[in-house]
Amino acid sequence: MKRMITLSLLMLICIAIEAQETKEVKVLAKSLGVWRNSPEVVTDKKTKKKVVEWRDTENNSWHDDMGMIDNVPTVDNLSELFPRELISESLSAYVPMPWRLTEEAGETVLHCYFRMPADIVKNFWLCSDECVILDKESGTIYRSRRTLPDCYGKVFSVKAKEGSVLDFQIFFPKLPDSTQEIAIYGVPNWLLRGEDVTLTRLPEEWTVFHGYVEYYDTIPQFHKPHLVAEANNYDKDNHLSWAVYDDAHLIMPVKDGTYAIWRTEDATYLAEACEMNWMREYFGLGGKSMLVDQRGHQYKCRELMYYPDEVLFWNEGVTGDYFAIVQVFEPLPLDIDNVTLIVPESEPFAMWGANWSGKVETLNIKELRQNQRLFEYHPRKEVK
Repeated sequence: MKRMITLSLLMLICIAIEAQETKEVKVLAKSLGVWRNSPEVVTDKKTKKKVVEWRDTENNSWHDDMGMIDNVPTVDNLSELFPRELISESLSAYVPMPWRLTEEAGETVLHCYFRMPADIVKNFWLCSDECVILDKESGTIYRSRRTLPDCYGKVFSVKAKEGSVLDFQIFFPKLPDSTQEIAIYGVPNWLLRGEDVTLTRLPEEWTVFHGYVEYYDTIPQFHKPHLVAEANNYDKDNHLSWAVYDDAHLIMPVKDGTYAIWRTEDATYLAEACEMNWMREYFGLGGKSMLVDQRGHQYKCRELMYYPDEVLFWNEGVTGDYFAIVQVFEPLPLDIDNVTLIVPESEPFAMWGANWSGKVETLNIKELRQNQRLFEYHPRKEVK
């Protein structure tokens, strides 16, 4: 009898250890992703349930609609998964689409988080055979295996409590420990269509920065562009009505997505590097853009420096120019280490290649203050 009890205890201990091993999760990468405009909410007269038709599911007419699913895993508090980049609960007009890439139970798992904007979301889509991870160093392609819930290659509707956060999961083979640079394809609702990702493989607490002495910056000085033509009865669908500028604040070439920040007592200045792919190119920023700190406090965009705010405009220059557009926000406190830039996507407009897409980026204050030197005025140099 004693032997049987001992064996039973040993078995229970082994099961417990095995359970702990299978629950071990290593975070490889994570992102706040994008914020999507929430579709119009309609209340069903019979059920009284709030319903939205997800309009961003495109070109899936040849896939079967599996109908309603209601067994999607959920997470109780999204901010616990993103402790350094709290997601504001108050932006009800937008749906956050964050994600995490993890290693667990011998597989690579892409967790796609979705906060329900209503009780029922119709016409939704996760992924299909096009969903892969590319190791950009070895060229190896890792195909997706399955999803949780089982909605692989299907259009579906999902039912859950409004405001709850769903955890859609896509499973891949385990990535080698040597893998560092990847690209994720085939998850269109999270805008993962070749997104480049650097794997950290570090405990999240190691990324916290300590010991940095903060102080206010002086107001940055930028070269004022020349207004060639004022807007004429501005219409977003008529490019002839947009204002035209040239002689922008030119800078040295930098990497895509380069920013710099200046914090003063009265305002926060966020400079973004823009590349001229054509001699005449349209731009638009500001308006509903905001910064969100790690406590969830919001700082609104007041204006664009020297350019029109929340409208499209033309900039003229030379192909290959890099220049700065500066957004002016409400002042940030000095004790903020990181801030999240939220630029909601804007309405479509009539123009070839039209794109005013939204974005969410987490910015490190120290790094962006060090980038100030990258935005020094650099007159154009040409050889003819």
